[in-house]
Amino acid sequence: MSCRLLALVYLATQVMASTPDIPTTAPVVSSGGAIGGDDYDALCEKVKCDVLERANKSIEEMRRAVVDEKTCLTAFGLKADEICNSALEEFASNAPVAGEDDAAGIYDRKLEEVEAAIDSPLQVLYLRQLALLREKALSKYKSASKTSEASDYEAMINADAQFVADAEEATRDGSDWDYATERTYLQSVMNDLASASKKLTEVQVKAGQQQSTAMQYLQQQQQMIQQLQMQLYGQSSPWNVGVAYRIPDTNFNLQGAYQQGRTNIQVSCVPDEYAGMLGPNGFTNGVGPGNLGLSLNLSI
Repeated sequence: MSCRLLALVYLATQVMASTPDIPTTAPVVSSGGAIGGDDYDALCEKVKCDVLERANKSIEEMRRAVVDEKTCLTAFGLKADEICNSALEEFASNAPVAGEDDAAGIYDRKLEEVEAAIDSPLQVLYLRQLALLREKALSKYKSASKTSEASDYEAMINADAQFVADAEEATRDGSDWDYATERTYLQSVMNDLASASKKLTEVQVKAGQQQSTAMQYLQQQQQMIQQLQMQLYGQSSPWNVGVAYRIPDTNFNLQGAYQQGRTNIQVSCVPDEYAGMLGPNGFTNGVGPGNLGLSLNLSI
């Protein structure tokens, strides 16, 4: 039942009751005359302004919560219905009784103006509420696609279902409020994110395949080099031995290495930076652990 019909039913009940409890704010029409059209319009306008002033206080509380605090109000549609229905019932109870056809037309017009004046700011808040609900659903989709094993499609379905449920709760019954545009935008954003994520995954997989191919190529080249060495030098030994010796009281350093069946001897002249700190003869005059280095590497 629409808000206008509720107000008309309420007004008919008040007229048929004809009890002393009828609000005294409405002027009483005597049997000798009726309220003129201009007077009736002015009286209805005054009642309308009083009703809207009280309704705007409730609307302002909702505005602070949705716009200033960016909070998603629960049961937004139910609260909007309560504000609108209460205002229409208050107008119907306080408006003068419409006795003539002209007065009835004025009453209907004022009633529609009351509903429109309340519905417009509530619909603006409704759109802001939908924007908050859209961001909430989008955050749920992003979190589900990153932290869970569910596919992007399942995460999109769950996020869309949550948005629809919250939007239905925020929509006023019997109004022309609609959330199809916000839902379409949400689905478009989720599709774009899913496409970007799919492309990133494909790039990562392709990069991993290229790296694996490069490693296989290097291993093949290394095997070919080893085969050539075996052909040139015969079977290589698994032993790798390195020896280094510094001649006492000199800057000469002897290095010898045996690796893959080949022997390499190197003589270098390297000043001993710590000779002044170790005394005239260094650690020892002979061959010992102070001037002899030995390394051993066995490859199997």
